[in-house]
This record gives sequence, C-alpha cells and structure tokens, in this order.
Amino acid sequence: MIFGIHAGLWMDRWTQDPAPLFDRAARIGFDAVELSLLGIGPDKAAALRGAADAAGVALSCSTGLGPEADPASSDPAVRHQARETLARAIETAAALGSSRLAGVVAAPWGLFDPANKPDRAKRSAETLGQMQDHLAQHGVTLGIEALNRFESDLTSTAAEACAIARASGAANVGVLLDSFHMNIEEKDPPAALRAAGETLVHYHVSDNDRGVPGSGRYDFAADARALAEIGYLGWVVAEMFVRAGQPTSADLHIWRDIESDADRAAAAALAHMKEVFADVG
Repeated sequence: MIFGIHAGLWMDRWTQDPAPLFDRAARIGFDAVELSLLGIGPDKAAALRGAADAAGVALSCSTGLGPEADPASSDPAVRHQARETLARAIETAAALGSSRLAGVVAAPWGLFDPANKPDRAKRSAETLGQMQDHLAQHGVTLGIEALNRFESDLTSTAAEACAIARASGAANVGVLLDSFHMNIEEKDPPAALRAAGETLVHYHVSDNDRGVPGSGRYDFAADARALAEIGYLGWVVAEMFVRAGQPTSADLHIWRDIESDADRAAAAALAHMKEVFADVG
C-alpha cells in the first residue's frame, strides 16, 4: 500500500504553492502527497516534481471539471472542451510524475439534472472513453470519483461511478471511492468496494466528519478486509478538510474546525492507516 495525504489539509487557497508541504508530509511519515490541479498547470510541474523527489514523496493528482467542460453535456462543443481540459490535466499529472489522476471528472461538481441522467451518463462514458489513447500515451489512470447526493446526481453512488467507468470501455478509466462519501450513500461500503473490484483505482479515507480516520464511527477495518478480497494494492490517501475560515474551507462547506491542529491530524491519520491497512495484500 502507498499511504498518502492530500495537500488540501494544509492549504488556504488552491493556488498556494504546495512544495513546502512535501517535506512536512515526509517528516510525518507519508509515502505520497496528493495535489489538486486546480492551482497547478504544466508550467509548475517540473519544479514541483523536483521538490517532491527531493523530499522523497510520490505524487498523485486530483481535479474537477466546471460547467464549461462538462463531459456529460448535450452540447458537442462543451464535450470537446471537457476533452481538452482533461488532456491538459493528464499531461500535467504525467509531468508531475503521477500515474494517478482522479476526482470530479464525470460531471461538474454541483450540477444537477436528474431527469436526464441516463443520457448524461452515456455521454460522460463516451467522452471519458475517448481519453484512453491520451491516458495510455502518458501512463496515467483516470479515476471517476463517486460523490454524494449533495454534490452530484450522476455519480452519487459507487455503482453509478463504476457503471460509467465500465461503459467508457477504456482500460485506463476506473473509479475513486472515498469513505466520506460512502458513509453518506452506501448501505454497505465494503460491499461497494467488493462490487467495484478491479475498477477501483484510488481510495480516499477520512472519518464521517471529514476528520481523522479512526476518530469517528466509520468502519475502516471492514473496508480493509474488502480491499484485501479484491486484491487492491494501490493508494490509500487521507483526504481530510478540517479547518474553517479559509477559502478552501468554504468551497468544501467546512464551517467549524473539525480538528484543532492539521499536523497532529495528519500524524493520527497515518497511524490509523498503517494499523488498519498495512497488511492488505
């Protein structure tokens, strides 16, 4: 297993330089850092990759698409923009040395159109499937994040995200499952992981309040057993958003401090991740 931490734990703004966080994560003991590409373009990739190498951490990437680049849109021009935006994100991830790019890539965050879900899902799958050659060329795997009902109607369950990934027909398209979202939507999160099977390419952890895994009521040990059953040997990334009063916090609806100290939260998260997931596989 590769144990990672999302840099957003410490970031006030998505445009903030994450390079100083690499040493911070390494000192705590993480193998890897996940970066949001919302503030990172190809021009910054070489320097960030060098900083990550110097700190001894691997990088993974997450991103999100806006309404102007909706892969599920009925407008061909918008779908074209989605492909262009994804292509740049894939190239940036590869330039960073990341083989993983995951996030809100099936439809824009907060865009709801439930009456047209079947057609939107079909178009989304087709659009993402058209990225296969670019993904393979750059050695990147794309993970569709299953969100929750308050953030998406198209991929608000693991099954919906998996259906789009499979319908894409792309070998380099899979799903990202996240304990925070599964806690809301899945009656049985381990069953969702088992049903995802080889489609699962990335896994996020935080507890039910988006804080330290193991500090709340989510059953991570049950998830670990499910991951072992499907032979998942990939990344386990703590994606915690715990600080109020920052621009990033408002984006994620964090209205109170979930944890009092981000460094202590990161250390506690890693300790729990190692305890629960270290023997998987």
